Amino acid sequence: MSAAEAVVGIARHFETLTDPRVKRTRWHDLLDVVVIALCGTICGCDSWEDLPRYGRQKLDWFGKHLRLRGGIPSADTFARVFQRLDPDEFLRCLSSWIESLRTRVSGEIVAIDGQTLRGSGDLKSGGRGPLHLVRAWATENRLVLGQQACEEKSNEITAIPKLLKLLDLSEAIVTIDAMGCQTEIASQIREQQADYVLAVKDNQPKLHQSIRRAFETEQARAVSGHSPRYRLHVTRKTEHGREEERTYYQLAAPQSLKVSGRWRDLRTIGMVIRRRTIQGREQQEVHFYISSLPLGVHRLARAVRSHWSIENRLHWVLDVNFAQDASRIRKGHSPEIASMLRQLALMILQRDTRLSGSLRCKRKQAGWNNDNLETLLTQFQAN
Repeated sequence: MSAAEAVVGIARHFETLTDPRVKRTRWHDLLDVVVIALCGTICGCDSWEDLPRYGRQKLDWFGKHLRLRGGIPSADTFARVFQRLDPDEFLRCLSSWIESLRTRVSGEIVAIDGQTLRGSGDLKSGGRGPLHLVRAWATENRLVLGQQACEEKSNEITAIPKLLKLLDLSEAIVTIDAMGCQTEIASQIREQQADYVLAVKDNQPKLHQSIRRAFETEQARAVSGHSPRYRLHVTRKTEHGREEERTYYQLAAPQSLKVSGRWRDLRTIGMVIRRRTIQGREQQEVHFYISSLPLGVHRLARAVRSHWSIENRLHWVLDVNFAQDASRIRKGHSPEIASMLRQLALMILQRDTRLSGSLRCKRKQAGWNNDNLETLLTQFQAN
């Protein structure tokens, strides 16, 4: 696939996007604006002001693949367009592209988690608070399947069901942290023909206590010489001077929880003890889970371990490599649209297998050399 075909492919995914501008004020084609913004985001642009500078440096390259009737748009043009674009419509265009790249397998892990864009709020000037996004992350494909915006982290409970409705989850395993441990959410996941693994904390005190008591009973049986009924799996890892041990326990759900009927198709409960030794100091965390999965502790371990990757491979990378928290893009729908552009750029970079180096290095290589950018775009289309 040539670079021209890759750019045409990008344009095809966004051809149904509605242009919010009045016709007589359209000096630049909407698809030109989107393509330049995406390429700029891949190549290190972190603000609207960066994009026209980048575009002018790459004018000859863009001129080969775009119409550029009005030349390279100004920073104000980028800002105005993305402030007014419909984020739901933009997400639908993006999702159709992502779905075409997704490799569907039974037991795919889809992690749901939220992140706050800290720089997107403007409370001092009487504006809104920071935007909070709930995202769905296909952990093995490394693809963001969708996102739902809400004003505060506490609103995740209402945002998660809306996000789930946008997704094809059949035969997947959906993992959510304690905020999403709600009976209605569990039921919705099962209605969408998926399994769930939900973290349980003190926001569900009776459930939390019941699970803790069940595992304490089994551990007491082991101490007294009886065979415990739980399944057990231990992993150990040493990396960068840090030792980590994770012990996964799984039990059939207590009859009292199953009989209550509150948690649809509840089959098993889990406990994970995570021990870390850093510079001789030991830390320990205990996590509890409910699940519709049958007994099979390795499956539970895979789901829990994969869920943690949404923080390491998505949220942390967006903050560190794309300076998401430092971004001052605030007006209209632009914080949400900019977030989608960063996510798309990240997916393109993460799925690349040809350029060497870290993500930061790949961004620089794409900005320095047009051939490298073409490699990223064509490879993402071909995948």
